[in-house]
Amino acid sequence: MALKFSSDFEMEKKKKSNSFYVYKRLMVYVFPYWRLFIISVIGFVIYASTQPLFAVITQYIIDTLNSEDREGMMYLPAFFVGLFFIRGLGSFLGNYFLGRISGNVVHNLRCEIFNHYTSLPALYFDIQNSGYMISRITHNVGEVTRATTDSARAFIREGFTAIGLMGYLIMANWQLSLVFMAITPIVAIMVNYISKRLKRLSHNLQETVGDMSHIVTEMVTGNRIVKSFGGEGYEKKRFKSSSLDNRRQHLKLIMTMSINSPVMQFIVSLALAGLMYLALLMMQDSGTGEFVAYMTAAFMLPKPIRQLSDANAEIQRGIAAAESLFQVLDEPAEIDEGSYVASSVKGQLVFRSVGFKYYQAEEWAVKNINLDILPGQSVALVGASGGGKSTLVNLIPRFYEYDVGEIMLDGVELKKYQLTNLRNQIALVTQHVVLFNDTVANNIAYGQMEGFDQDRIVQAARDANALEFIEKLPNGMETLIGENGFNLSGGQRQRLAIARALLKNAPVLILDEATSALDTKSERLVQEALNKIMKDRTTIIIAHRLSTIENADKIVVLDHGEIVEQGRHQELMRLGGKYSKLHLKHQDGFAEEKNK
Repeated sequence: MALKFSSDFEMEKKKKSNSFYVYKRLMVYVFPYWRLFIISVIGFVIYASTQPLFAVITQYIIDTLNSEDREGMMYLPAFFVGLFFIRGLGSFLGNYFLGRISGNVVHNLRCEIFNHYTSLPALYFDIQNSGYMISRITHNVGEVTRATTDSARAFIREGFTAIGLMGYLIMANWQLSLVFMAITPIVAIMVNYISKRLKRLSHNLQETVGDMSHIVTEMVTGNRIVKSFGGEGYEKKRFKSSSLDNRRQHLKLIMTMSINSPVMQFIVSLALAGLMYLALLMMQDSGTGEFVAYMTAAFMLPKPIRQLSDANAEIQRGIAAAESLFQVLDEPAEIDEGSYVASSVKGQLVFRSVGFKYYQAEEWAVKNINLDILPGQSVALVGASGGGKSTLVNLIPRFYEYDVGEIMLDGVELKKYQLTNLRNQIALVTQHVVLFNDTVANNIAYGQMEGFDQDRIVQAARDANALEFIEKLPNGMETLIGENGFNLSGGQRQRLAIARALLKNAPVLILDEATSALDTKSERLVQEALNKIMKDRTTIIIAHRLSTIENADKIVVLDHGEIVEQGRHQELMRLGGKYSKLHLKHQDGFAEEKNK
């Protein structure tokens, strides 16, 4: 059974990596603009149809020169200008409308991928390289343009041109034209080989772009650590190595593309040489104009064939990029099969035999968790680092789906809740505050709170002890705070996060190390704000400092993912177990001096 599943999976994967499958799927994004596509194709047909007419004009000019009747000569310049006008009109229609299609396709793809990112589970972001995720939506989407515009333009335009010229040659002398037809299998074999190689090299190139994006992202976000630990040299070497790898892959790609065109032209030139020799033998009875026109059309063929070959190379790059995009779009979104919607909950949480393993992990992150939390109760989770505290609270908003057991909120299993509705009942304040490059007001009234009136935002800031510093900012609530609140101190950023949670006014509050990285003054202000936000809410606290633990209604001690003790502070101290030892030894820094 497992073997069959593996086989089916590999077959599906192989199918989805097939160039034709990928390109056909990409064309689904073009279909809504089929009217524009038809206009574009008509334009390219007009353009291509003018090419054989140049051979016809050449024949007419030569025949006129060899004739005593020159009456038609006065119309030739007008016909010549008209031909270029029609050719230009066809080129405009083809290029402009195909360009419009391409812009729409790239925009739609980019938005669809970004939107899908927002619906993917936390696990996807845990195991994915952020650089690849960024490069897919920037670099790879741009590469798709090659398949939908630049190369498609050449493919359609030069394809029709080659067909038109070949049609003219066959009508003029089909026997001679068989010479060109003879090289078709050779060209097909070359195109197939080059296509596969270009696609593979394009994949490699895109991976190196992802590597570079990842290194740059890490350097930018962690620049203070880089500077404080003297990591500049290491980062430079790391980026240089990644960039050299990118250059190597780029050179391989360019080498393949550069060889492709001359080899193709050489093969065509051999066919042309044979054609020329046979034409001199077989067209002895033909007129000079007919012979020159035939050879002119024949010698016009290499250009569209070369450009078709180049276009195929670009299409393979676009297909490789589209393949990586479709891999993202094929990732399953967060499981949201629940239909239960609650306007508001009381906040009763019940854990029954809950267990969870991280992706590909052998050991349980949390196991056999049995815990009752009453509405409005404050519960502190303590224990050594890696004990499962953060993992446990991440199961409540379903950032991760627990593997066994059940968690109930107000008597309803979490998986039965509509995911958005469940998260509406929960406010989260973490040590690592996430702020956006926007105004103070927009950072407080974020997401579903967008549009809240100013008075409510100001009140939330006041209750979070944040209004004092906000009013001192250059533009108050409308001050741009920079990327992730760069212009604010740690305590100020933390208080904005608390103001956001206050404004949400959710019945369940999760505080994950909300004060551990703050100085004494900032901690006092933040703690005062936390005391306000915790009132009448079910609160789950992860903290190392006893100031936020000792007064909790219940303290839960976790060790290696299991609950080993639970109770109030004094009860656990009298018990003399794990909590008492953690407290007395100041283990992991969660204790602090009581007389401080």
